[in-house]
Amino acid sequence: MRARGAAPHANEARRMALGVLALCTLMNLLSRGVSDSFAVFLLPLAHDLGGDRAALTGVYSTYMLVTGLSAPLAGVAFDRFGPRAVYLGGLALFGTAYLLAGSLSALWQLYVLVGACGGVGAALIGMVPASALASRWFGTRLASAVGVLYAALGTGLLILAPLTQWLIERFGWRSAYHALGSALLALWPLLLAMPWRRIAAGHPDYAGERMRQAARGAGAPLAHAVRSSAFWALFGVMFVTSVATYTIGVQAVAYLIEIGFAPLKAASVYGLVGMLSVFGMLGSGMLAERYGERRIATLSYSCTIAGILALALLQHTPAYPLLIAFVLLFGTMQGSRGPLVAVLAARLFSGAGLGTVYGTIMLGMGLGGAVGSWAAGRLHDLTGGYLAGFALAIVGAAAGIALFWTVGALSGRAGALSAVRRTPSG
Repeated sequence: MRARGAAPHANEARRMALGVLALCTLMNLLSRGVSDSFAVFLLPLAHDLGGDRAALTGVYSTYMLVTGLSAPLAGVAFDRFGPRAVYLGGLALFGTAYLLAGSLSALWQLYVLVGACGGVGAALIGMVPASALASRWFGTRLASAVGVLYAALGTGLLILAPLTQWLIERFGWRSAYHALGSALLALWPLLLAMPWRRIAAGHPDYAGERMRQAARGAGAPLAHAVRSSAFWALFGVMFVTSVATYTIGVQAVAYLIEIGFAPLKAASVYGLVGMLSVFGMLGSGMLAERYGERRIATLSYSCTIAGILALALLQHTPAYPLLIAFVLLFGTMQGSRGPLVAVLAARLFSGAGLGTVYGTIMLGMGLGGAVGSWAAGRLHDLTGGYLAGFALAIVGAAAGIALFWTVGALSGRAGALSAVRRTPSG
């Protein structure tokens, strides 16, 4: 009798786990796709609102900074109030900010709505709650689940970058902002009706252990985590990776248009870069299980550097092979470091408080993205071109390689991981 009853119970739990993964995937898709659509808005906003390139990219820099600062708060809110409050609050704020952005009349309002409010909203529906929920529903297959969640980030860029460009060309940038905000708010009633108590409980096979860890104070609360070199190494990886990624991303569409590509084609290339990142995000975790995080990270950063060089050469030789090389090399590896960091963080700092710890690690991504996107605009204003920004991105990627080869815990070896668990100060 018990054997016959076990299968339906297991099937129900499996379906619920997949449903939770689908929910988190959709929220990640919207978080990244909507926010990164700013690259498509850059030139229309410059035309209508004025301001130099640094002032405009400063909006995205503010968004990245606020997202990074909000990531630890999103983790704390998730641990204390649960996923229902985090997702519903984040979606309401995100959607309202973009809806109001369509009616702004001054550049400072863009900083407040898209930069500040959009940053908080994106953090609340992004990778921090998604990874924390995934850790409750997936055990041995956590790496694959995290890969799917990160792949959603690239999918969002693929779908929403060309769609946003089409909306801007057809109806104008104000209507495009209105459409994005309305679409986000339309999902709020659907999320409200979801079985959040069941979602928050986690998989029955793992919920008991999680509760026992919380009761005895197990896991890695932030106070212990920040005393480990592994924590700061993961923080550093997210920082330098974001410098490399967002120095390129925030101005990629504008750069391609200025060297002769049609706006819709430039936006489609940007979206294609996001689409190809899906493969890197999905594959990096699985390949790391076989070859180790260090080797996969080195390959990833090396391809990123090669892709940036191909993009830089396009302004001198606008040949499609170079464009294809950029899309394949930079695009495939974009975001591939994220799953490595998420899985390492889940292994190193599992247990109570994981959301807070991982959210604080994600602060590195926000700070790096803020530095990279602002520096890209500032360097463009100072030099009149993009090469200095490309050089900064290459430095960021090289720093990522250095971190993986100088910090033992990032190798993914069982001995290194267990040593960190035993010794928080290690």
